[in-house]
Amino acid sequence: MHIPKQETALLELVTFQQALEAANTPSPDYDIQKWLYAPNFYSEYRYILGTRGEKPLICIGINPSTAEPDNLDNTLKSVERIALGNGYDSFIMFNVYAQRATDPDAMEHRCNELLHRENLEAFRYVLSISKRPAVWAAWGAIIEKRGYLAQCVRDMVSVGQSFDARWYCAGAITKKGHPHHPLYLRKDEKLKPFDVAAYLQARG
Repeated sequence: MHIPKQETALLELVTFQQALEAANTPSPDYDIQKWLYAPNFYSEYRYILGTRGEKPLICIGINPSTAEPDNLDNTLKSVERIALGNGYDSFIMFNVYAQRATDPDAMEHRCNELLHRENLEAFRYVLSISKRPAVWAAWGAIIEKRGYLAQCVRDMVSVGQSFDARWYCAGAITKKGHPHHPLYLRKDEKLKPFDVAAYLQARG
């Protein structure tokens, strides 16, 4: 379990660029040739966790939990299976909001704009490493937990437009139109196009 110890606004954040430099520096804790992990240490927030490859699938959940390199949780194991099963050679787990919390109800009630801004920098980076990035919307109904999360998605979609990002979902859409969370998907689940603009328009 990870329960936030304090609001992220009280933390001295590592910027994404600082975190990326560290993630590309050899580590005694894991193989940086295989893993992309920023920050490269366990903390109250996480920008990126994934594997390195030529054709990554970018999966977007709501917020990070406890996963680390060589220690994936069930959600990340499912993400990796779906990515490989759909023809991608790697995956990058990204999140609408970067604060770690095993229980989304423990997420902070106000958006830390600095953390969000650095998270968007991380998103620009993961989009930039693909010729035409594939983004898997996978946040489920959890997006309703906090009012600021939908705006975070809007900002991400805006960033994605300049990279010609293609949006996908997997599994059944909820009654309210939310894309399915990665857990409890069939191992052979196939990605399908997701109209993220229409999804956001329906939310006002």
